[in-house]
Amino acid sequence: MTMKLTHMTKACLLVVAAGSAMASSHREAPFITTSPKVDGTDFYMFRSYEGIAANGTGGRADYVTLLANYQPLQNAYGGPNYFSLDPNALYEIHIDNNGDAKEDISFQFRFKNALKSIPLGIGSASVPIPLIQAGAVSTLNDANLNVNETYTVNVMRSDRRRGSSGAVMKTGGGATFEKPVDNIGSKTIADYPSYAAKHIHTVTIPGCPAGKDQGRVFVGQRQEGFAVNLGTIFDLVNAPAAFLLDPANKDAVGRGGQHEVQKTNVTTLALEVHKDCLTAGAEPVIGGWTTGSLRQGRLLDGKPGSGNDKAEKVGGAWVQVSRLGNPLVNEVVIGLPDKDKFNASSPKDDAQFLSYVTNPTLPALLGLVLGATVAPTNLPRTDLATVFLTGITGVNKPATNPKPSEMLRLNTAIAPVPFASQNRLGVAGNALAGGTDNAGFPNGRRPKDDVVDIALVAMLGGLCVINGDTDALKLNSVPGVPSLTSACKPSSVPLGASAANIHDGVDQATVPFLPAFPYLNTPNSGSD
Repeated sequence: MTMKLTHMTKACLLVVAAGSAMASSHREAPFITTSPKVDGTDFYMFRSYEGIAANGTGGRADYVTLLANYQPLQNAYGGPNYFSLDPNALYEIHIDNNGDAKEDISFQFRFKNALKSIPLGIGSASVPIPLIQAGAVSTLNDANLNVNETYTVNVMRSDRRRGSSGAVMKTGGGATFEKPVDNIGSKTIADYPSYAAKHIHTVTIPGCPAGKDQGRVFVGQRQEGFAVNLGTIFDLVNAPAAFLLDPANKDAVGRGGQHEVQKTNVTTLALEVHKDCLTAGAEPVIGGWTTGSLRQGRLLDGKPGSGNDKAEKVGGAWVQVSRLGNPLVNEVVIGLPDKDKFNASSPKDDAQFLSYVTNPTLPALLGLVLGATVAPTNLPRTDLATVFLTGITGVNKPATNPKPSEMLRLNTAIAPVPFASQNRLGVAGNALAGGTDNAGFPNGRRPKDDVVDIALVAMLGGLCVINGDTDALKLNSVPGVPSLTSACKPSSVPLGASAANIHDGVDQATVPFLPAFPYLNTPNSGSD
């Protein structure tokens, strides 16, 4: 590779070493493993590419898609109750549009599970059935569904608890949205794609500019879209270094690469909102993250009455127990003692976690388990702190000096790229290949972006080698982050040029996705 990387791209490539690696945010902290229904697993934020032309215009190009996944690693056969969302929880997607690390817009989802107690006549008795379906299902609120899930979406402006609130409305009227039941199997739901599509709702979003208040919403089960060699990686990277460094093994499923995550499902909260509804003034950059909250008080009932979700009573203030912006920050960047603290924290308070970024343990751990020094060791990694916490100058850093904070940032002024033309390595791959795809990770995140491989290459210094830069990379200083030169130099990369070939053996580009909203694929069937 002879191409030189621009200053902008070099900075872009470095962010992922701090922000993500190996897997996304599944079961990443001790407490959240006890509350999987509010466990945020992945967050995607990108300019919509449904129906767009090659130059990024037309179709849904003026919209931003927000995908918030919850409930990790759902086995498709997990009946009889499957994976409804928690009616006692608050699910939120937050947007910061002025760089102050505080939410300016919050989309709040609340769920309700209505039990019908469908009976069957057994002899002289009328007895409720033990399943959530009494026959084939094909329509909204189908009569054969024993449990109908619905939800509401509110928009909070300013503070998420004390700001002004307005309900997202169906374009035809009404503020209650139907959620499809999970993909039980082909006998229950003969055509799941068609059934799920009936639950894509056209909506009116309060507080948006005139003529730009229309959007779409969908909540439902989807196939897990994150590609990662999960079991192998967490088993102390149980693969030879030669395997991980050979480009021929980039997609080695069945030959050391295990794609087990793709056999599971997640629950997706999907929103499509006009970009001008999310931005403020002339600033095109927005930051986003998701949270899950539970009530502070919880009383278990030793003698629950008849009905659905009657085994506990809840009350008190909302307490945040899950947080997700960039992929895998809490899973492999934040140390075990502070994982629950990170999940309960807000971006404005992220200075407390700075040492985990400037002195990352993951590169050193990789060296230990592979039996060799494989990553740059110059510390502190203030280059990572600067990029990780502010956005990248010329890509997705707000014009006004932003408060250092961890969140996924998207420049809404950068045009989307059709799916077929997207580079799976995002802006990094675009720079290496000489392409024109600046619309991917870490400028937001699309389903196709292979954040695992981007992170591994950056972490082991491969991008420094590709660039061939003999001087330390200088980054802009921001309040709260020291202005120091980068620790990433070609001369300090133990693996040399081979570091640019690192991968995990599972290729994100091979994952099936939909060409249109909600983009994530039809969930795996319980009977298949």
